[in-house]
Amino acid sequence: MSNVATILNQTREKMDKAIEHLELELSKVRAGKASPAILNGVTADAYGASTPINQLANVATPDGRTISIQPWDKSLLQAIEKAILQANIGITPQNDGEFIRLNIPPLTEERRRDLVKQTKTIAENTRVSIRHYRKEANDAIKDLQKDGLAEDESKKAEATIQNITNDYGEKVEKHLSRKEEEIMTV
Repeated sequence: MSNVATILNQTREKMDKAIEHLELELSKVRAGKASPAILNGVTADAYGASTPINQLANVATPDGRTISIQPWDKSLLQAIEKAILQANIGITPQNDGEFIRLNIPPLTEERRRDLVKQTKTIAENTRVSIRHYRKEANDAIKDLQKDGLAEDESKKAEATIQNITNDYGEKVEKHLSRKEEEIMTV
């Protein structure tokens, strides 16, 4: 495989990771519907270690407005409740001694607009990453050109890099518009 093909593959891999990160970040933005993804990244102190909640309990959504958390070990109820409060996700947990319930309040119009702004910021950060990877790839192609790569090959590689960048930019837009629609749907 040539050096140009290696650069193109590495660029695609980096951009794929940027899209994966975008999907993860967008899943954390709650759209008024109960989703266990709201708890992604929330960890509780259990058995002397910081452990993700979904590894300590059964997390379910019995309806569109409630998340139910049932720890496998009841002694962890307090630790899980404390972790949710400290995570500052905007929802107060209700502990009944068996379960922890998170009631998702309906979103106000103002809150929906704020969430759309938040998703646009997340998407813009992803676009910046993609443009950065494009610049890295173009710089690598220029270095190859200094080392003897033909100019027409260099131009072709740069055009390919731009096409890849455009494709990933469209993916960002699709994810963003899908999430905006989800947020604005009452």
